[in-house]
Amino acid sequence: MGRSKPKKTQAGTAADKAALGAGFEDRFKNMTHEEVVAFLDRIEAVAMPADAQTVRTMAGTIRCLTEALQVKGISLDRVREIAFGGVTEKTRKVCPPKEPNPKAAAKPKEPKPGHGPKGSKAFPSAEKVQVPHETYKSGDCCPECLKGRLYVHGRPAVMVRFVGMAPLDAKVFEREVLRCHDCGEIYKASAPKGVSQQKYDETVPAMAALFRFGSGFPFHRFARFQETLGVPLPASTLHDLVIKSSWLLDPVLEALMQYAAQAELIHQDDTVMKILDRPDLLMRGKKERKGIYTTGLIAKSGANRVALFITGMRHAGENLADLLKQRVAGLAKPIQVCDALAANKAGVLDTIVAHCLAHARRKFVEVVKYFPEECRTYLEALKQVYKNEAATAGKPPSERLVYHQKQSGPVMAALEKWLQDQVREKRVEPNSGLGQAIAYSLKHWQHLTLFLREPGVPLDNNLAERSLKRAIMHRKNSMFYKTQKGARVGDLYMSLIHSAELNQVNPFDYLVALLRNHAFVEENPEEWLPWNYRATLAGITAE
Repeated sequence: MGRSKPKKTQAGTAADKAALGAGFEDRFKNMTHEEVVAFLDRIEAVAMPADAQTVRTMAGTIRCLTEALQVKGISLDRVREIAFGGVTEKTRKVCPPKEPNPKAAAKPKEPKPGHGPKGSKAFPSAEKVQVPHETYKSGDCCPECLKGRLYVHGRPAVMVRFVGMAPLDAKVFEREVLRCHDCGEIYKASAPKGVSQQKYDETVPAMAALFRFGSGFPFHRFARFQETLGVPLPASTLHDLVIKSSWLLDPVLEALMQYAAQAELIHQDDTVMKILDRPDLLMRGKKERKGIYTTGLIAKSGANRVALFITGMRHAGENLADLLKQRVAGLAKPIQVCDALAANKAGVLDTIVAHCLAHARRKFVEVVKYFPEECRTYLEALKQVYKNEAATAGKPPSERLVYHQKQSGPVMAALEKWLQDQVREKRVEPNSGLGQAIAYSLKHWQHLTLFLREPGVPLDNNLAERSLKRAIMHRKNSMFYKTQKGARVGDLYMSLIHSAELNQVNPFDYLVALLRNHAFVEENPEEWLPWNYRATLAGITAE
């Protein structure tokens, strides 16, 4: 006898009709894995085997299409972020709370530090002009009460006035020329005292390099800008001055690299770059690697920081391995902070690797639109960890480690268990965006949580990410380097400029000091680093 057909129940029939009716795709893509399995079981119970298999195939097809659309949507969102600037990734923006917090709404918003009008102390390079009172002076009788005496108040009335000027200025000295009407002898006036016979002051290549490699201004654009201000200087001249000056700065770069090799913490990352004239292209087919990259390394040793930029065919890990060859034997292993790309681990590295929590977090931010509740759990956990990080600002690494172990340790342990439960209980499709984000975190969990076991480990690699914006800005404005030599010059100036900024030093003053004292710099370059060059300069001035 044939198989008897199961009797349909009224409840099952109504549910199945609703699922197979209009809007099935929208309902299906929002169903959990357990709901999908239960739905298919009900179909098999009330339908013929062939029909049940057809429905199961349709369900799988819709699931695949939904996942593909999610991946496409994530890719499009990333393109929009790159092209038009991404929105903030703060948790309250990407995953707003279900109900507004009344305490937060009632609490007045405090202004952020650094915003608003700046005081006179914010202009250390501005010219200070002392203005005495036009009528009275210290010691005069008070014209109001006719009894007291006037004295100098401790705080002057400050007025800041801005004046526009060209980045490069020029002075024309018209020296008087006398000629004897009898013998024809010519007598020229000497240059004013203190004026060098050198046509281009050291400030010229320093300013040109700062515009070119510090702000992404191409030389031709800078030359046009100068011409509009009435102080023309050809782009070729700017280029030659910057190139010649770079030869005088090479010893400082070598000293910075030597110092960075001994650091206890090194951030690293790289970005693509382009060089037009490449000899290796003649060997096409013999070399596997064709790409050009700019590596950004930020080394921290105590309170001092060093920024290094290296452009070439090597990946970030290989450049770091070359740098660490200069490390003194016997030192402890440095902490290497990076993302999980294989390029960051290329080369022979003897380091303690810490991965970037911001990279893992961003994978959940990218899919928060499709999995809001699951992503909220992850983002809220990391939000608490970053609050703990802010609470330890300025504390010694040992105290910071103990605080994170006590406050952030349970949060991260609960988060790890939640991630494992999503996979073990099959609450998430492995190939979906959420599944891939969870897999990334679980795969690199030990490196992501190194800050709970080693003192001094940062939560993320944002320091290197921000430094690479300088190279990206150069790529957007100039598009490429012409030669490898030009790339080397760009790396030198970017390294010096960004190292000065990281140590709260004026990069223009720093470059000028190096160029004006290049003879001393060549003798002892280690005394002309951003954090000690002022003391060295003061000693030379005193002598």
